Formats: sequence, structure tokens, C-alpha cells
Amino acid sequence: MTDKEKSCKEFRKLLDIIDELRVKCPWDMKQTNESLRKLTIEETYELADAISSGDDGAIRSELGDLMLHIVFYAKIGMEKNLFSMTDVLMGINEKLVYRHPHVFGEVTVSGASEVEKNWENLKIKENSGYKPVLSGVPSTLPAIIKANRIQEKVRGVGFDWEERSQIWDKVLEELTELKVEIDKHNTASIESELGDVLFSIINASRLYGIDPEAALEKTNRKFIKRFNYLEQETLLKGKSLHDMSLDEMNEIWDEAKKQD
Repeated sequence: MTDKEKSCKEFRKLLDIIDELRVKCPWDMKQTNESLRKLTIEETYELADAISSGDDGAIRSELGDLMLHIVFYAKIGMEKNLFSMTDVLMGINEKLVYRHPHVFGEVTVSGASEVEKNWENLKIKENSGYKPVLSGVPSTLPAIIKANRIQEKVRGVGFDWEERSQIWDKVLEELTELKVEIDKHNTASIESELGDVLFSIINASRLYGIDPEAALEKTNRKFIKRFNYLEQETLLKGKSLHDMSLDEMNEIWDEAKKQD
């Protein structure tokens, strides 16, 4: 039996398990799309954590949890006579073939960037009637991910910088506007301009092939590691952070940076 055949067998087993749980388990029986939603978001973040930490075993486990949720939603859809797992799979298969004409058709592309542009154009064409370019960006996405996705979307239809180096003039422009509002002590305008600065930095990240969410998370983890070192070293010295001067803390902080 090939690995693909084994996968199909296990997937069928998962479908059977969900069928049984929906009629025999009190907890599974009462679940709805709404009750599962927050759990699905949690599972997605747990997968993201596993990926960030490079824990392959955890990635495997969290993928299983997400697969469970996908099958669960499909089961609920079938119970409502709306759609089945077959419909879900057929839908994504058709979409992938349609949006990859350079693989399953006669279209020729020069590289990944052209694939992305074709993908966005095909998405627009496949929808009946007019659909705004940014309508597919979920409103509930975290702000950094949403900003990045917005920029990717508009790039797909040609709204982007001609040269990526041009973004730095925009970043400096936004920083200057932020400084002006800070000097005026205008809180509402400071918030607005700070948002513009962040949006331009995220844009720069995208243009240079950096995932801003991943970059910030690495910095978060680095800061936590260094601060933990600062805290531990302070305790070893028999002191409390509250009793230390900033210069003393910075001295240990520099030691933590050397540890990296």
C-alpha cells in the first residue's frame, strides 16, 4: 500500500469517527460552526507556534487538530444539507487547477511573482459580477497580517512600487509626519500617523521578501529570552529589578545580547 493509499484510508477513518462522535458523544453532538470557530482560531495559532519553534512533531500534531476541525465543519454542512466533504474537496481541486493554468494549461510564466498576479486576476474573473479586489481580505485578521495581505492583493493588480527601494522615501515621509503630530501633542493624529508608519514598514517587509509577522515574532522571542536572562541574573545577585537602576539593567542586558 502506497503512502497516498494509506492517507486515503486514514482520512476515511477520520470521517467515520466524526460520524460516530456526532451521534454518541454529548460534547461533539452540541457543537456548531459558531462554537467551533474560536477553537479553530486557537488551533491555528498553536500550529503557527509549532512552526515558529521548528518543532516538527508539534507541527504534525497541530495539523491533525486542524484537519479534525475541517472535517467537523464539513459534517455540520452535510447535516444541514448544504455541502459535504466531497463538495469541499471538489471545490478546492477545481480552484487549484483553474488558478494554475501554467501547470494544468498552456500558460507560460516567468516566475513566482507572475503566478501571484495571475492568481489574483483569475480570482476576480471567476466571481460572477464585480467583486472588489480587497473584498476577500477577512476583517478579523490580526492587523499586521491583514496589512500584508492587503498589500499583496493590490500588488496582484499592479498597484505597487516600481522599485522596492522607493518605499524608504515613503517610510521617511510617514516618520516625519508622525514627528510633527507628536510635537503638537495631538493624540488622535499621532495614532493615525503611527498607523501609517507601521503600514509602510510592513510594505517594506513585503517588498524585501520578509514576513513582518514572523520577523516581529522572532524579535518578541529574542526580547523574552534576553529579559529572562536579565531577571535570572538579577535574582542570582540577590537583587530585585525594582531596586536596580536602568544603567545596571542595561549592563546585564548587554551580557544577554552577547549570549545570542
